[in-house]
Parts: sequence; C-alpha cells; structure tokens
Amino acid sequence: MTTYLLVTIVLIFTMINFVIMANENCIRTFSGIDDALYVIGGKWRLKIILALFDGSSRFNEIQRVVAGISAKVLTTELKHLELNSFIKRGTNETTVTHYELTDYSQTLRSVVHALHNWGKAHREKIKATIQVV
Repeated sequence: MTTYLLVTIVLIFTMINFVIMANENCIRTFSGIDDALYVIGGKWRLKIILALFDGSSRFNEIQRVVAGISAKVLTTELKHLELNSFIKRGTNETTVTHYELTDYSQTLRSVVHALHNWGKAHREKIKATIQVV
C-alpha cells in the first residue's frame, strides 16, 4: 500500500511538473507574440511602416498614403514607432520635418512579406468558400 501511494504521489508530481513546463513554454511563446503585437499591432502602425519603405516622407505625405488616418492619430503612432526605434524624425536644411525608417525597421520586411502572402492566400480561400456556398 505504501509503495502504491508513493508511486501515485510521484506520478502526480511528474504530471504537475509537465503541465507547469508546458504552460511556461506557452507563456514564453505568447510573450514574444505580445511584444511584437504591442510594437507593430493596431490598425495603423504597419501601414505607416509600409508607407516609409520607399524612403523618407513628410507628415502630410504619410497621412495621404495611409488613407483614413487623422493627424492626431498619425502623430501618436509616429511617436510610438520612434520610441520603439522603427522610425527616426529628422529635418533638412530648410527645417522641414521628415520621417524615415531606421536600419532596425528593415527586420520587419520579411514579416510584412509573410503577412502579405498569408493575407492574399486567406482572401482567396474565403472567396472560394463564398463561391461554393
């Protein structure tokens, strides 16, 4: 009886430890995703980054390219992206302010391309599903 109880306790602790380790791995995975979404998530941030992939732009040019964004929201998003080292704000000889991507933001190119490809594939899948129904 004592051996049975001891084996049962060991098995329970092993299972608990396994669940805790699996949960920690899951939390670490979500933590990385949470960090990424905090920085580039939302309706506008990736669109702003995309608008700057071709080179530096002035505020009004960015606002024109990112259709529907208000000046207030664009200002907030630009500050957020600057604080997270994705863009830098600069001025030229005539003190005209412009925004450009940092070298660090180039690390997003593969992410953006992957999202673009996945989005296109998803749209086609949905279209095919709708046509079947």
